[in-house]
Amino acid sequence: MDKRPERRAASKGRGANRARNARRTRLAAVALLTALAVTSCTGGVAGTPGSSGSRDALFPKLGNDGYDVQHYSLDLDYDPATGRLKAGATIVARATKDLSAFDLDFAGMDVEKATVDAEPAAVNRAGDELTLRPRKDLTRGKTFTAYVRYSGSPKTITDLDGSEEGWLKSPGGGVLALGEPTGSMAWFPSNNHPSDKATYDIKVTVPDGLQAVSNGELASTTHNKGRSTFSWRVKEPMATYLATVAIGPYEIDDKGMTKSGIPIYNAVDPGVKEQTADVVAQIPDVMAWEEHNFGPYPFSSTGVIVAPEKASGYALETQNRPVIPLDHFDLSTLVHELAHQWFGDSVTPDSWSGMWLNEGFAQYSEWLWSEDHDGPTAQQHFDEEYAKGDGDEIWAFPPAEPPTAAEVSGRPVYVRGAMVVHKIRQAVGDEKFYPLVQDWVRTHRHGNASTKEFTRFMDAGAGKKLSAVWDTWLYGDGKPDSP
Repeated sequence: MDKRPERRAASKGRGANRARNARRTRLAAVALLTALAVTSCTGGVAGTPGSSGSRDALFPKLGNDGYDVQHYSLDLDYDPATGRLKAGATIVARATKDLSAFDLDFAGMDVEKATVDAEPAAVNRAGDELTLRPRKDLTRGKTFTAYVRYSGSPKTITDLDGSEEGWLKSPGGGVLALGEPTGSMAWFPSNNHPSDKATYDIKVTVPDGLQAVSNGELASTTHNKGRSTFSWRVKEPMATYLATVAIGPYEIDDKGMTKSGIPIYNAVDPGVKEQTADVVAQIPDVMAWEEHNFGPYPFSSTGVIVAPEKASGYALETQNRPVIPLDHFDLSTLVHELAHQWFGDSVTPDSWSGMWLNEGFAQYSEWLWSEDHDGPTAQQHFDEEYAKGDGDEIWAFPPAEPPTAAEVSGRPVYVRGAMVVHKIRQAVGDEKFYPLVQDWVRTHRHGNASTKEFTRFMDAGAGKKLSAVWDTWLYGDGKPDSP
């Protein structure tokens, strides 16, 4: 038997194995070089896209995942004759995870350019989501700067409850930019959720003869070729929904001061000046009363924007200076909106389900003001509301659990929310109630808080569990059996 053919076959098999091994070596080398190239390009990060939406129970599409905004710089140039806005938004943020892309909330208008850390970024639009994909992945903990240049006619957004927000045009070439709960994305790209607060620089250019009023303090005003630029600076953190721009022929009064030394900056539409002068003049007294009850004012300036009649259809607690149109302008509304500077603006809920923390306290401030100024007491206001029948709107749902986004501003959030505050006051007594409320706003100053944090805080401060208040008035269904 000749075995040589078998040896030849074995030799042929070893040659094939060597060829396969060589191929594998070459492929491994290519893979290694590719990995090194990707690592060089991305900084060694295997980032994933940040998801759109914050998973908020009521507004799941608002807000975005993967980063925390530190500062917005907005440069807005508005032409009332055409209704067009040319703008740039610079966003300084910190990545909270490894990111290959991230989303911003932005409705309408055309994006002309986007960069991340001064390098071009890929742009994708899908509904109200603007996705930026940077050239290099972002590592968790990295602070980065995104820039978006955009233009167009900002839109008006109609909420589920029928109210309008966003970019609202008013007579005489005027504009009110309002944002609760969704409207800010109509005029600047952002992480549009109350849980992500940031500082701001807001620069607005308009034709000479118009004012552009915003949040914070006016840092400078310049004039060039028939146009005026107003530069505003917000040094304390602010939620996006509290940002505002009011453009119009406003008359400015910036000479006032509160009794505690806080500058007052009022902007009043000249057509409503006479009808509102008496109430505007009471801002120092209202501020003194609220500081006495709620503690030191949390911001560096205050005031009010008094807008033309029906300019918005509602008042809004925009940070530093609320916007109140003529048809909603009265002393109770002023007390309510200024109280929001403590409840909602400084201490901001971490989700939209926590709106009662804003509105319940602001509504209760109206009852307290009445009680302290020879009107019905808070107890009388409470009793009047409790007397309403089982089918009344205020019993439709628990204030801490609005069932839908359309009901986030429903009467249970306001009125029954105020009733919760009154029941806390009854449970702990006035000697504990006022210090406890002041401790709450001091502890969470310029931050966010949840309803659970609030109930735990109140239980601890009261020295006992206020379960009857929470179970019956805050979370209970329907009208409680007894007041």
